[in-house]
Formats: sequence, structure tokens, C-alpha cells
Amino acid sequence: MSHRVLIPTPLRPYTGQQDAVEVDGATVGEALSSLTSRYGDLRRHLYGEDGKLRHFVNIYVNDDDIRYLEKDATALKAGDVISIVPSVAGGAPGTATPEAPAAARELPQLSNDEVQRYSRHLILPEVGLEGQRKIKAGSVLCVGAGGLGSPAALYLAAAGVGTIGIIDFDTVDASNLQRQILHSTKDVGRSKLQSASEKLLALNPGVKIVQHDAALSSANALEIFRDYDVILDGTDNFSTRYLVNDACVILGKPNAYGSIFRFEGQASVFATKGGPCYRCLYPEPPPPGLVPSCAEGGVLGVLPGVIGTIQATETIKLLLGGGSTLVGRLLLYDAWNMRFRELKLRRDPDCPVCGDNPTVRELIDYDQFCGIAPQPAVTAPAAASAGSDEVSVQELSDRLKSSAPPFLLDVREPNEFQICRIPGSTLIPLGQVGARLNEVKDLAAGREILVHCKMGGRSAKAVALLKENGIDAKNVKGGILDWIDKVDPSLPKY
Repeated sequence: MSHRVLIPTPLRPYTGQQDAVEVDGATVGEALSSLTSRYGDLRRHLYGEDGKLRHFVNIYVNDDDIRYLEKDATALKAGDVISIVPSVAGGAPGTATPEAPAAARELPQLSNDEVQRYSRHLILPEVGLEGQRKIKAGSVLCVGAGGLGSPAALYLAAAGVGTIGIIDFDTVDASNLQRQILHSTKDVGRSKLQSASEKLLALNPGVKIVQHDAALSSANALEIFRDYDVILDGTDNFSTRYLVNDACVILGKPNAYGSIFRFEGQASVFATKGGPCYRCLYPEPPPPGLVPSCAEGGVLGVLPGVIGTIQATETIKLLLGGGSTLVGRLLLYDAWNMRFRELKLRRDPDCPVCGDNPTVRELIDYDQFCGIAPQPAVTAPAAASAGSDEVSVQELSDRLKSSAPPFLLDVREPNEFQICRIPGSTLIPLGQVGARLNEVKDLAAGREILVHCKMGGRSAKAVALLKENGIDAKNVKGGILDWIDKVDPSLPKY
């Protein structure tokens, strides 16, 4: 009995970039066993050392989560579609839209100029004059002024949301401009907060922009979130995403969620009364480094425009208290194949944050929760002996010039290799390393093996994989970007 397994973008390198694979099996477990037998490197992404599915990977049959069916034993019918939904980051389904946050407040009046500006809203029966006054009374916090925050904030300002808060502490980099449309070339090097505020006020001087120039943390999240009706999550890392979720649940603030990676995006609404939260979808984060960031994996520039606009749409509906929101639903978007899919979400009664008997009642250390170790203070003598499994780019440069140069393995993707490369390196993409171990041994021919990627994350995983198979190797710390900064600035950065 044949079934189609949809492979998400992060896992496609392990299937030769296939987005769908045909497998056999009478149950989900048998189908996944068939899949991982064919693509061995997928197994460590789907299963933990205990042989159980990882908590940051969800499996759906058609549009149903197998956690609420028969899990691995869920029976399959001919033609069933199995979807693997990794994080990129019972009970009432909570499909009804919550009451508008502004409903209990006295609504502000609209000036004649505002009536003209928002006239296309006012003639919509679903919005009308009262709805626009709710939007004006509303307050939204955008967590991040990057890829998702940019389109979301622009549309929120254009829609007339009365108060828009932005929390960000980053500066504009040239590599941001391909997707972060709040910023322009002249803003490179400027604070994203300053750049964003300038653009939003130029679009609509009638909105209030509140700048939060800080890194969001457990120490400040509740204080910052408390003054807003809706929190729009535009974060780009797991520790902050779980922090946003937990703070929203504790305060009872709706979380307009979005995430992006390469060509794929996700959107939903979490933390509403009776609805699921982010932890109901992904109870645990992936181990550090297992899921590449957009800086490593890339992202289609228009993708955050689509997902960020969906987040803004959901936010407006939450302020209005109308329409059918994404509460209880996960929207998946595949830009490359131009395909939208919708999966059911349920509130987990055992969820530690929003469940019937929550155990997380205050914010925790989210770096620790996500397995991110604090950077130890390193004294000068200790620095020399630290990182025995790593070499610096300066050390790499010296060794390449020696009489016995090492074998330099580049585990980036072929398109990255075309942009820039370290002379003498050999390309074997990370997703192929497990299947080409003998080739690595033969090519190295007894030489020291040094491994690099763009920034050091993927190469660290390759080193671990090689060592698991009895092949000694070391990671080039900082990757080719560090090589360009400190050894060969003539190469283009990406």
C-alpha cells in the first residue's frame, strides 16, 4: 500500500532535495521506517536515542495530528498523505475568535481625515466605523523588525492600529535588504528601531510608535507585553519563541505566530482562551544546531512578506473580534510549489504552560531550556587549550601552507560553493556526508580532516557524524565568513 510523504524544506537535503517521497506501510510507523531505511540520515532528525519520535517533529496523516489518533500505530489507507512538520519553532479546539481587546474600552473617535484615509475599511460591513475605532484603540507589539516584522508592521500602520510597539536591538545589515522591506540601502548600519519608526510614521503619522531598544528576556518580557492587546511573533530563534509563547499564555495575550525557512512558512494564532499554544504544537525545541537558521539555510525574499501579512491579517481580526482566525489551525505555505495546506491543532490538556494543570507559571531560563550553554569566561591561558575539536581560520591558513596540508571538507550546499570557496576544499554537502563516509576516508588518505561551512554550525554536525563513525575530524570555527573577515577579504560574503 503506497503513501505519499511530504518532506519539509529543512529535511530535503537528506532526500536529495525531493519534496515528496512514495513509501509503503500499513501504519504510520511502518511508513516512516520505510522512509528512514531509504534515507538513513533522516532518522536522527525524526527519532531520539530512545527510538521515539522527537517532540519538535509532528506527523500528520492528511490533516490530523497522529498524537490524537493512534500515534505510530495509526492505520493508513491507500492514498493517505503523511506530512512531516518540524519546528523551523484534547480540550476545546478554540476556533472562535476572541472578543476584541478594545471592546471593554471607550473607543476613540475618527477625525475627518481618518474617515477619508480608512474609507475602504469603513464601507466593509465587517469593519465599519466601529471596527475602525477598535483598530485605532488597539495596541500591537511586533517582536522583531526583521523579515516578518517588516511587512506586518507596515500593514498594521497602514490599517490605523493606534499603538505599534517594536522590540529590537539589531542594526540593519546589507544582507537584510532582500526581505526586510522596512529598511533601505541608506539605513545600513542604523538601528532597526530608528529605521522602522521613520518608515512607519512616514506611511501613517497618525499612529503611535513605541520603541523598545532591548533584547527580549525573562526579566523584561512580562513588563513589556503587559501594555499590548496582541503580540506578533517575528522572532528568529527558538529560545525567544518559547519565551514569547509562555509570556503570552501567562498574561492572556493572543500570539500571532509566524515562522519561515527557505521556501516554507507557518502561521497560526496561539495563547487565546481555550485554544492551543506553541508548546501544544512543539512541546520541546530541537537540539542546538540541528535546525539551520535562515542565515545558513537561506530564505526566499518574498516569503516573509506572505507570512508577515498573514500575521497582520490575523492581528487585525483579533482587534476587531470578528472573522475566523487561525486559532486551532496551522497554516502551511510552500512558496516554491505555490501550495497552502491547513492542519488541525488541539490544545494539549497536559501542556506545562496552558494545560489543565500547568507547571510553568513564571518565565524560565529559555536558553537553558533550548540547550544553549552560556558562554564561559575564558582567561588567556585557558583560551589556548580551549576548543580541542576546533581550529581557527588563522590556524587553517597556516596548515594549508604547510608541507603536510590537511584535507579540507566543505559541507555547504553546491550553490554556496559557487559563491565563494576556500582554495583546495572538497565539497560534500552535509546531507550527503553520512552516505559518503568511505569517500571521505579515501580522499583524506590519512591526512588531518578539517571541516567548514558558512558559520560553523553545519560543520560541527558533520564533525560529530564523522566521529560517530570512527573518523577523527575538527571543525573550522566561524566557517568561511570568518575566513573572509580574517584571511581573505577578497572573497564575496553572503
